Amino acid sequence: MPTQAWAWRPALSPFPQLRYLCYLLFLPSWGLLAPGRRAAIIGTMDLFEAIAKRYSYRGPFAENPVPREDLLRIVEAGVRAPSAKNEQTTSLVIVDDPAILARIAAMLDRPVCDTARAVIACVIDPRPVLPGLSFAVEDCAAAVENMLLAVTALGYATVWLDGVLRRDQIAERIGRLLGVPEDRSVRVLLPLGVPLVPGRQREKLPVQQRAWFNRYGGES
Repeated sequence: MPTQAWAWRPALSPFPQLRYLCYLLFLPSWGLLAPGRRAAIIGTMDLFEAIAKRYSYRGPFAENPVPREDLLRIVEAGVRAPSAKNEQTTSLVIVDDPAILARIAAMLDRPVCDTARAVIACVIDPRPVLPGLSFAVEDCAAAVENMLLAVTALGYATVWLDGVLRRDQIAERIGRLLGVPEDRSVRVLLPLGVPLVPGRQREKLPVQQRAWFNRYGGES
């Protein structure tokens, strides 16, 4: 597609569907663009929309690669998450090498990993940041949630893999594969790509059953 097309915008419309149709009509290669590139043109979704649409995806991925610019946007969201005393104990390894992806998939034996176009490995540093207290797990969880929302906003899908890493020394084996220092460990993996199967967030309890003002179980 010509470079100048990236700067082109149809007139902004209060009807997003109409604006999307304009792109389909005037940019023939629109459907070939990676989700993140489309988002860069028309804008990513609202935060609360991303929260509502985020879901755990365990199906196959399309062959579309995930551009590194999108992967960097996703991990940028992760590193901007809060951490205890701002010690930033979570680091991230972005895997997009097909050979390494295949080795990780073989270790995990999870269908979602077989076709993942990238995997983000979340590495924790368990050092104490207060006397006798480490917040590495909490720091990591905050970073992961930010990335889940970024993945959703850019039109990709993923699933939070954690428990599977804790058996058969899988976390340690993946850590060695990725060159993770011995004093740190892989805590979470996010396999991602363009989903081939539609998905939606699982039903949640009404907020009135899980949140209250001023007293547990009180008024919502």
